Amino acid sequence: MPAPHGPRRAQVAFSDSAAKQLDAITSEADLHALDRALVVISVDPDAGQLLPGAGARPQLRQYVDDIERVRLVYWVTALKTVVVVAFIEV
Repeated sequence: MPAPHGPRRAQVAFSDSAAKQLDAITSEADLHALDRALVVISVDPDAGQLLPGAGARPQLRQYVDDIERVRLVYWVTALKTVVVVAFIEV
């Protein structure tokens, strides 16, 4: 019998500006740190904090990993199947 699968991850997409920020990252360490943060929000889209003014749509969230020194600003689609990253700071 196959092992049970874990929870389904949300797909991660990037806004145009976040894609440009991603292209500018050249450090392997920074890419690794970013990858770890992206895994966190894909597994648990509610991991980040709602940003002030969150009554507007889309509701922006911020995920900060102080150890890896990564900050992501993102929003989640209504069915929580896609996480759209709007801003990357590594």
